[in-house]
Amino acid sequence: MEFSRFVAIGDSQTEGMCDEAGPDTYRGWADRLAAQLAEINPELRYANLAIRGKNTRNTLDEQLAPALAMKPDLVAAPLGMNDVIGRADLDVVHADLEQIYGSLAATGATVIVSTFPDIAQINPLGRAFESRLFEVNDIMRGFARRHGFVLVDLFAAPVLRDRRSWSTDRLHASSLGHDRFAAGAAHALDLPGSDPHWGRPLGIAGEPNPVRRTVDDARWLVEFFTPWIVRKLRGRSLGDGRTPKRPELSPVLAADDVNARAQKS
Repeated sequence: MEFSRFVAIGDSQTEGMCDEAGPDTYRGWADRLAAQLAEINPELRYANLAIRGKNTRNTLDEQLAPALAMKPDLVAAPLGMNDVIGRADLDVVHADLEQIYGSLAATGATVIVSTFPDIAQINPLGRAFESRLFEVNDIMRGFARRHGFVLVDLFAAPVLRDRRSWSTDRLHASSLGHDRFAAGAAHALDLPGSDPHWGRPLGIAGEPNPVRRTVDDARWLVEFFTPWIVRKLRGRSLGDGRTPKRPELSPVLAADDVNARAQKS
């Protein structure tokens, strides 16, 4: 399938955090998918409005209208993870998603959504919000069925239950994780040459012993969880004051060349 106007909306996952392409510069699954799409249609133009820390209400208020104005024929809109960990009222989240996905469906564009991986084995506090994650995943499956959206089932992918698919903060995918998400999206879109086994498990790696795991978990609580709690208490977000990395539709390959040079520098 060939697309010409690809727009991505959402949060840090779609912005590409922890898939580094340079200082405070991230590539991410959506950029990787855009590069694959541009191999099919070199005239493809791509915008990425996603910003770290944004929740579903932020996406509705700040990103939906600009995305619609670009008249995309492909939209990436996997939403809801910040609502899961932020303890938002999921009934309100569902209502916001109704507006977002209803508006996107009305355009006739192909829309990509996803389930979220169960990171209870990755994140020390994952069990605390596991039931909410399951509920949001059910919501995503429901919207995909109702509107005929393309669903990337990250929850069912063994590779995303492997620590190597996650960054040191255990909340954002590593470069490997972003690569696997992009591969899953390419397969869901039935792109030429896509991998039907994109979610297969990685080769066996040695697990840290219980003492090492406890030490690693304690370090994570100090380095990542505590600052996150402090920001929440202060009503702050990593996305405060940030603007989208690709606010307008632009050619893909030129941006990939910039990323490639940044990675080599």
